[in-house]
Amino acid sequence: MALSSPDEREAALYERLRRLGIAWTTQAHTPVFTVEEAMALYDSQPGGHTKNLFLKDKKDGLWLVTLRDHLRVDMGALAKRLGAPRFSFGSAELLIKTLGIEPGSVTPFAVMNDTAGTVRLVLDEGMLALDPLNFHPLRNDRTTAVSADALLRFVRDTGHEPVIVEIPERPTSAVLI
Repeated sequence: MALSSPDEREAALYERLRRLGIAWTTQAHTPVFTVEEAMALYDSQPGGHTKNLFLKDKKDGLWLVTLRDHLRVDMGALAKRLGAPRFSFGSAELLIKTLGIEPGSVTPFAVMNDTAGTVRLVLDEGMLALDPLNFHPLRNDRTTAVSADALLRFVRDTGHEPVIVEIPERPTSAVLI
């Protein structure tokens, strides 16, 4: 699958949001590839900030997990909660092939490119209480904010029914002195 340009991907997203009557705002910024880089932008972007994990299970099932950026996921517990075999991270090639985006631009909006319905979308239950929610608009040099209800409407319009769960966290290590 040839990857379309960031401008084309973004335009397709906004057209779909318009068609659904979903309000959004977008801010341009320098490209960010990690949560740490994105944190520098948070003062100018109110709402919930997120991270996205593109995962492959031991039986080749594909998962996109969208959660609050500060959570430290217990991957084993998450797989168990979802009834999935053990998780590993999906490759860049698989990400491009299934979601039509490049690494660093992962977002729940990308399920619009999964027309085969091969990716299961998992949403952090706690994230859905935040307003607005901030995501990359299929490129990592912009952030688009939408309401939680708008996100759910968008996702369902793509033919994906999100799995909404409480994300299990890894315990923090205690330091003994």
